[in-house]
Amino acid sequence: MRIFVTGTRGIPDVPGGVEKHCQELYPLIADMGNDVIIATRKPYIKKKYKLWKNIRLTHIYAPRAKSFEAIVHTLLAVIKARSLKADIIHIHAIGPGLMVPFAKLLGLKVVVTNHGPDYDRQKWGRVAKAMLHLGEYLGGKFADNIIVISSIIQKIIRQRCKKKSHIIYNGVPRPKLSKQIDFLEKIGVAPQQYIIAVSRFVPEKGLDLLIKAFQMLNTKHKLVIAGDADHETKYSQSLKQMIDQDNKIIRTGYITGEPLNQLFTHAGLFVLPSFHEGLPIALLEAMSYGLCVLASDIPANLEIDLRADHFFKCGDVDILKEKMEHLLDQTILEKEKNDFQYEIDEKYNWIKIAEQTIKVYKKTLA
Repeated sequence: MRIFVTGTRGIPDVPGGVEKHCQELYPLIADMGNDVIIATRKPYIKKKYKLWKNIRLTHIYAPRAKSFEAIVHTLLAVIKARSLKADIIHIHAIGPGLMVPFAKLLGLKVVVTNHGPDYDRQKWGRVAKAMLHLGEYLGGKFADNIIVISSIIQKIIRQRCKKKSHIIYNGVPRPKLSKQIDFLEKIGVAPQQYIIAVSRFVPEKGLDLLIKAFQMLNTKHKLVIAGDADHETKYSQSLKQMIDQDNKIIRTGYITGEPLNQLFTHAGLFVLPSFHEGLPIALLEAMSYGLCVLASDIPANLEIDLRADHFFKCGDVDILKEKMEHLLDQTILEKEKNDFQYEIDEKYNWIKIAEQTIKVYKKTLA
């Protein structure tokens, strides 16, 4: 099969949940004997590979404006998919879903993955939210097959679009724990003596809430925030100011590879204070490292099977502070680490996810 993929900013090592999803999934699909082409957005790609892990990359123009970036890029990507005679175009996310009817008009077979109701994100204005609602509807209504990453999204598609969908979860690879601490020494933290958050600097991730709760703690632990903003905003600027004014809080910027591996390996606690998620890969990653985790009690997070004391009431800074205090005093049990690993192997295994995705492709072509 020739599979053309769009809706992602690109790979490799481009920040974002959809990007990480595609980076893990498509090398496996390519290794299973398929011709995979991914359309990247030129502004995000530093090294313009033509081939990466058996995936062909085509670098397509996209305006660096958050309101128009996805739709313009997807329009051009659909035209490119048609010119390359793709058997299937796989469109990720609901914004790019606006282009599904156009892809169908060009005679393409279309699979859509809905990664969540992006219109709930606080960064979008009224017009953008309306367009995202429309993208969700058009993608769900006109695609040949729909993949969703959680039962919550499946329910939305069933109610709004009157269509069935395939649940295929996000995944996470089994990590190789790092024995190194040179990156920790560089940023001034000690193993087990810091809390970690991995996130983009956008309002719906709740990092300002985490910072306020952390500053209420009486602890020797530091807080390390790995991430940055895709587009600089007043919120991201104020967040950086909050961080830089506190010598117990460290921001690393976007990191990957060994530095991120070290941060996950040696953290004392992982916190995800989000107001909105599809299915959080960062939380799954933390679990794969056997970390003690704490997440907001939004539906997407609750879909991951964790004990009640690993959740806090979304938006409540006092309860977040209390839960962090409680978990920092606990040692994660070996049984719970094993439970995390079992859940990841059974539900969030990328090889199984790749096999499930190929089944959807075959059904689409049949």
